[in-house]
Amino acid sequence: MVAGVQIHTKVAQDAQSEILTDGAVAFLAALHRTFESTRQSLLAARDDAQRRFDSGVPLDFPPETAHIRAEPSWHCAPPGPGLEDRRVEITGPTDRKMVINALNSGAKTFMADFEDSSAPTFANMIVGQVNLRDAINRQIDFSSSGKQYKLSENPAVLLVRPRGWHLDETRVTVDNTPISGSLFDFGLYFYTNAHELIKRGSGPFFYLPKMEHYLEARLWNDVFLFSQSYIGIPHNTIRATVLIETLPAAFQMEEILFELRNHSAGLNCGRWDYIFSAIKKRRADRSAVLPDRKDVTMTVPFMDAYVRLLIQTCHRRKVAAMGGMSAQIPIKDDPKANEVAMEKVRADKLREVTAGHDGTWIAHPLINQIARKVFDENMLGPNQYHVRREDVKVAAADLLSSNVAGKITEDGIRSNVSVALAYCGAWIGGNGCIPVSYLMEDAATAEIARVQLWQWVKYSSRIDTGEQITAPYVDRIIAEQAPGVQKIAPSVKDDHLKIATKYLMDQVRQQWPSEFLTSDLMPYLTMADGVEDKWHRSVL
Repeated sequence: MVAGVQIHTKVAQDAQSEILTDGAVAFLAALHRTFESTRQSLLAARDDAQRRFDSGVPLDFPPETAHIRAEPSWHCAPPGPGLEDRRVEITGPTDRKMVINALNSGAKTFMADFEDSSAPTFANMIVGQVNLRDAINRQIDFSSSGKQYKLSENPAVLLVRPRGWHLDETRVTVDNTPISGSLFDFGLYFYTNAHELIKRGSGPFFYLPKMEHYLEARLWNDVFLFSQSYIGIPHNTIRATVLIETLPAAFQMEEILFELRNHSAGLNCGRWDYIFSAIKKRRADRSAVLPDRKDVTMTVPFMDAYVRLLIQTCHRRKVAAMGGMSAQIPIKDDPKANEVAMEKVRADKLREVTAGHDGTWIAHPLINQIARKVFDENMLGPNQYHVRREDVKVAAADLLSSNVAGKITEDGIRSNVSVALAYCGAWIGGNGCIPVSYLMEDAATAEIARVQLWQWVKYSSRIDTGEQITAPYVDRIIAEQAPGVQKIAPSVKDDHLKIATKYLMDQVRQQWPSEFLTSDLMPYLTMADGVEDKWHRSVL
């Protein structure tokens, strides 16, 4: 084993022995020792920025980078092999069956997710790496309950989303400090597979989540340069698509592309996390209270402005402007309800393609046909980089518009409570995405539910009947909804539901909402892996 590196859990020993080779661990240690201090300083800068927002300093486009936004001549790298046409991308966790079904789905690309649709148990993280390695090497076929799962001849192009900069991999320490979850996920995948991917005519392609500043993109670019040199492949081989899913990042799209320009594969509208971030970043602004989650659609002014600016920015710099997730999943036992749900998917995808997006996200293989048909009929070439959207003029005020029609209702509160309880309970049990009411819920939608409940209590909002929303009111709804959670999420265990219930009750009473529920609940996963978590405070 590499000096200074400790793996603190015996979980998934076979997978550990396959993936955590001495060479891979030495690479992880090199990444940590080179970049950890920068990561920590950038996370501290997030806290400083939040204090400024809380004091009333409005978000705006950075004045120090006006020259980058004004300069028309710079462009990003051309698409990596297989990334010219991304009209439908399917996303999901890295379990073996999901990987095969997603790669065989008919979607152009598959984003294998170590982040919001995966609960980061050590087994999920390590076995997921084994599954991706086996898929790349065409050795992933298996059978289960008499059914064969076999990779097709022309599978989707693979992209990987590591965890965000804020998350630690608590089961692995370097010099007695946890390694970054981002660097752990990226590093293992890159070290294990980059040469093989290139040999097969593809490349190491990534999605980068949760960034809040262009300096965080610069850190990723530095990691890419270091890593390509370390294993001896040409610079600018990596391609990365950045999810614009935080409010501060929406004001720095040009800068984020500029920092990653030689490795950039574009930007994506991470719509659910973006709503979560909009609430969280404007937590001290009473005028930013939003109505029921169902009313915060992509056509409300602040979301529409963000979409239009993203498409214009990407096409100005000659990279992909990817649309967001359709969370709907087929309703097999109710054809009428299914048609209504699928019509929502069609309308959403038509809005995206006519706005100028180059592709879209789906969460279920059976949605591919619907999304593909809309894009095939309306996007005749491989992408829409030529749709420059020079008509778009988005000001800071547009991105901060509080003009959102809708009401806060008891049904909306009950829905948020059910989603938050079900998701948190499932996550503690090791499951990072669950179907609730025929929508695929991941961490982002649970986060909206959590911070909306906090926001409504904080600002003494009233539901449409006039009743005030207080912490005891939410407690009552929680008590009434909790018994039904295991009907909508049968895998949730009683003790995990109790933890989720106490967590949610505690959250609505805080001065400010926690940054991320995944950070709050991580100690439970760490302890379940047999490791004492010395680095995160217990939230309960």
